[in-house]
Amino acid sequence: MPADLISAYNAVRQQSAALAAPLSCEDSCVQSMPDASPAKWHLGHTTWFFETFVLEPREPGFKPFHSAFRMLFNSYYNAVGDKHPRPQRGLLTRPGLSEVLGYRSNVDERMQALLLTKPDDDELRELVVLGLHHEQQHQELLLTDIKHLFSVSPLYPAYTDPASPCATAAPLTWHAFPDGVVQIGHEGDPFYFDNEKPRHRVYLQAYQLASRLVTNAEYAAFIEAEGYGTPAHWLAEGWDWRLAEGRDHPMYWQRNTAGWQEFTLGGLCALDPNAPVLHVSYYEADAYARWACARLPTEAEWESAAAPLALNTHSAGAGCFHPRSTQDAGLSQLFSDAWQWTQSSYAAYPGFRAPPGAVGEYNGKFMVNQYVLRGGSCVTPESHLRVSYRNFFPASACWQFSGIRLARDV
Repeated sequence: MPADLISAYNAVRQQSAALAAPLSCEDSCVQSMPDASPAKWHLGHTTWFFETFVLEPREPGFKPFHSAFRMLFNSYYNAVGDKHPRPQRGLLTRPGLSEVLGYRSNVDERMQALLLTKPDDDELRELVVLGLHHEQQHQELLLTDIKHLFSVSPLYPAYTDPASPCATAAPLTWHAFPDGVVQIGHEGDPFYFDNEKPRHRVYLQAYQLASRLVTNAEYAAFIEAEGYGTPAHWLAEGWDWRLAEGRDHPMYWQRNTAGWQEFTLGGLCALDPNAPVLHVSYYEADAYARWACARLPTEAEWESAAAPLALNTHSAGAGCFHPRSTQDAGLSQLFSDAWQWTQSSYAAYPGFRAPPGAVGEYNGKFMVNQYVLRGGSCVTPESHLRVSYRNFFPASACWQFSGIRLARDV
């Protein structure tokens, strides 16, 4: 066990540090909104996970790196104890970034020493693998939160190089799937989160799924057709949200005399008409689908259609943090570019039971007032993707890399 697990541990931990490397100390400590977290906090929290859940109960003579970090870097694990209020994470000027990086280095050394002494501990392996996937979630959140932070600056700073223009997107076509009973949920030995189980049967009516994601040009047509000004396209709660937010275009879009621009991790750029639309809420995705005489897929429809296909990705592993167009006429962009809203509420699968203890709080406690997104995005670590993955956010969330795939009834 130790060699392969230590290698995987080092790779994930080094990737987090690499993602934070382009940031200044000032960039790393600012929180641009309550839903986001400073990069420094992501680096500390992912380290806290290993110190709290792996080292504390197993390391001989355990002593925390800093006793206050147990509270500062706790997020929602009530069984662990007190936590610093989430909206106030940006007020933590101390510890400094250098101390957080020192914390990471210290815990990494202790983790490797522990793993070498327990070569046959399967429970330990499972917990460490969970911690690595937890850290990959925070790698994606780190990029998402940096994008929001940089977008509120009048300087529109770039985190990375601008993306090259996309090739012309393939025409949107429809792929038909018959009615019948299908099985969804994780199967096999590789890692999965608890909310992906149990595998179970679902009956589907015949349906069609769009071949690719909705593009910026297609979404711009919705805007030009007064899509944001027509209540008939919107759910009542979505319409109220649109009015309260004053929203008349996707997050990070802005228009000047030259046309639409979009803020990206590569800075402020001309809107690429062929790239998939990003950063739309469930409300916006649903309204667009109604305008397009379609609907959003259910998560069972999405998974059943995607299950036989290869994990062809355009993800963070390629170092490009912006979506690309597709020239594929088949069913494409399922595991890349943008998370795809479904019309499925985030709830437990039949027979789901949360594991005991603090780690059992991981997903089950969030199963209310959220919608499921499927697939993956251009900032999702490639080894983190799988067909049964259930991402979830409130209907109003749009700072995530979320897009639109259409479905239709037959």
